[in-house]
Amino acid sequence: MAPLGYARVSTKGQSPDLQVEALKAAGCVEIFIDRAASGTLARRPKLDELLARAVAGDEIVVWKLDRLGRNTHNLLVLLQDMNARGVHFRSLTEGITTTGAMGTAMATVMSAFAQLERDQLSERTRAGLAAAARKGRHPGRPTITRNTKRVDQAITYRHAGLNPLEISKLLGVSKSTVYRYLEMAEEPATESTTTRGAKS
Repeated sequence: MAPLGYARVSTKGQSPDLQVEALKAAGCVEIFIDRAASGTLARRPKLDELLARAVAGDEIVVWKLDRLGRNTHNLLVLLQDMNARGVHFRSLTEGITTTGAMGTAMATVMSAFAQLERDQLSERTRAGLAAAARKGRHPGRPTITRNTKRVDQAITYRHAGLNPLEISKLLGVSKSTVYRYLEMAEEPATESTTTRGAKS
């Protein structure tokens, strides 16, 4: 099967043509393009579609590493997920690939770093919850409002590069609730902004 290409530009005014040409030269027949996808909270529907489409044995190709991940942690998590599913990865500019013996070794190292970052974040979160409990604050599951602490926590974790599934595990809510939290972060602030209670 031909490799699957992914390109991303941060604003509507930017052109993905350079990336597309490089991906076609690398043998990519099908290329998924996200436009105006910049910032931690920006949605990348074409990347989500590509990741859902890729199966074991497929190879995802990008022009540069920064086209795939928003930051180092996000990149490591994505690469670890691909590796676990048997999906290969190649970055043209850096000459990085996860195929072959060296690629397998690199994927192992990246997975270790991703796990380390998750463990550290989880440890900090548990420490924060323990400190809050000592002060008499016990996080519950209140009605979702734009100013709720859970929304702020979700935003913080998203900025740290965690995906919605990881955030849902840390907050103890469903993934759909996390998506709602992130949507609320992008809504205009109003004093009357409320929704029904979250169910996880």
